Amino acid sequence: MSGSSTSSGASGGQGRRGWGRDGLVVARALLPHPGLWLVALAALWRLARRGWWRRPPFLPVPGDAYWRFRLVTANGGDGVSEPLRPADVMAYLRWCQRSRPQGG
Repeated sequence: MSGSSTSSGASGGQGRRGWGRDGLVVARALLPHPGLWLVALAALWRLARRGWWRRPPFLPVPGDAYWRFRLVTANGGDGVSEPLRPADVMAYLRWCQRSRPQGG
């Protein structure tokens, strides 16, 4: 199983883990919680790759390698086989909300 750095992000391939599938999990978890929308935008901004406006998909999302690294450090494993869970998204965003400096 060495050298499996394929880019089969479509239809459940075992290769590279893309942001698209996880983006849907984040959106579904976040939609019913408008109080966390600004927190999520701030977190997304912090995770966005440098120069995101110069490369497709022209959105401030994390790069694939960094996103996989974050998943490995959060969940262990290889960062590909374990799906992102809505509960993990909400726990992270609530942690971000509690960790923000209060006041101006």
